[in-house]
Amino acid sequence: MSETGARADLGVLGMGTMGANLALNFADNGGFTVALGNRTVEKSYGVRDSNPDLAPRLVPTDSIEHMIQTLKSPRVVVIMVNAGQPVDDQIALVLPHLDKGDILIDAGNADFNDTVRREAAVRPTGVHFVGMGVSGGEEGARHGPSIMVGGDRAVWERLKPLLEPISAKYEGVPCVDWLGEGGAGHFVKTLHNGIEYADMQMIAEVYGILRDGVGLKAGAIGDIFADWNTRGLSSYLVEITGVTLRETDPDTGQPMVDVIVDEAGQKGTGRWSVIEAQKLGIGATTLEAAVSARGVSSRRRERAEAARVFGDIALPGAQFHADRDGLGELESALECAKLIAYAQGYATLAEASREFGWNLPLGTIARIWRAGCIIRSAFLDDIAQAYEAGEVVNLLQAPSFRDRIEAGQANLRRVVAKAALAGLPVPALSAALSYFDDYRRARGTTNLTQAQRDLFGAHTFHRLDREGTFHHRWPQV
Repeated sequence: MSETGARADLGVLGMGTMGANLALNFADNGGFTVALGNRTVEKSYGVRDSNPDLAPRLVPTDSIEHMIQTLKSPRVVVIMVNAGQPVDDQIALVLPHLDKGDILIDAGNADFNDTVRREAAVRPTGVHFVGMGVSGGEEGARHGPSIMVGGDRAVWERLKPLLEPISAKYEGVPCVDWLGEGGAGHFVKTLHNGIEYADMQMIAEVYGILRDGVGLKAGAIGDIFADWNTRGLSSYLVEITGVTLRETDPDTGQPMVDVIVDEAGQKGTGRWSVIEAQKLGIGATTLEAAVSARGVSSRRRERAEAARVFGDIALPGAQFHADRDGLGELESALECAKLIAYAQGYATLAEASREFGWNLPLGTIARIWRAGCIIRSAFLDDIAQAYEAGEVVNLLQAPSFRDRIEAGQANLRRVVAKAALAGLPVPALSAALSYFDDYRRARGTTNLTQAQRDLFGAHTFHRLDREGTFHHRWPQV
């Protein structure tokens, strides 16, 4: 099976859906010769044989040694396997065959803490390890993803000619850039996915309102989302919501979404984004609600029993309507909540940048998310401009965002209140509203929390009227 003599520009290790499509992208849009590697050797040959037009630039290999032999020096190997131990296993197999100055890239979804650990372990060998976030799913990997590069900046300069041709383009500008040292690329990809979780959850909540609160059929709801996609909510996720809701199941003739089980899984990045936000002391509550909602969805049997036990416990109150005003209220509420979710994600990125010394280019991140990635949307340009205009404490305080939040918050309140009265779950929309109210409150309630902590644990507190740290002698309880 071995084919010798080929000199590949880079190698892609892992011929799953994402790895295979990324390799095809390198060969097609980049014009590069790509060595293909996979634990099951036949899969590499299958990728080449299934793409005869690109076959001259696809070089299946029989082993790690064979792949390395096909690569031009300095060698570039892209690992595209499942996160966790599989990445470590592939590094252990490849590293002994690489030389000083070669580049090893993990392009899968990875916990940035693992990326930091791996880079430190590989560094003494002289091989450069790069954690690289790739967003866009199967279609993006094949035709142009958004790419978030971490690691040594000097290595980025070597990778730029390989990555710019295969990245998504927004008005001709490549959606790829170097974001910082170490695990910066994977951290940004993690927060991208956390925002994605929140965005999808809030869309699903509004779908639930239209389905269960208004009584509309899937196709009609799809038409509404398609209309919303022409204005402020214009985004990939709103666009595909319209597409999925209007799709028909060929077997039953029913709307496709009506035959799909209401359980959602997660592969880790959403959960990681929440964990990191908590560790950094950032209240990414809308992202948290979205992750938790997926967890609740997995308890399908328990939910069915709870539905039988509690039945319809909705209270009399405001109703949802499908007229122009009612739909406008929902549209405005969703846009407002999405802005708040993005603000939480960006607050986490900003704090991580300070904590880890990355100096993350927050405006650039918005720009490379404008095409190719799952959360691409019309207002990413506004985010980029806000950060590039000067220091931003929080996106909620940036002028263009402040105006939109002020315009939409009343509608978000009405939607959340009506949903609560109707017994319709809107955890992410509610979390967005609560975060906004908490954030804009000059005098909060944690003064009581601090008093309690001081009473039971002598944790001390600060006072409004003088400097210093204090402990009070509380009455015995």
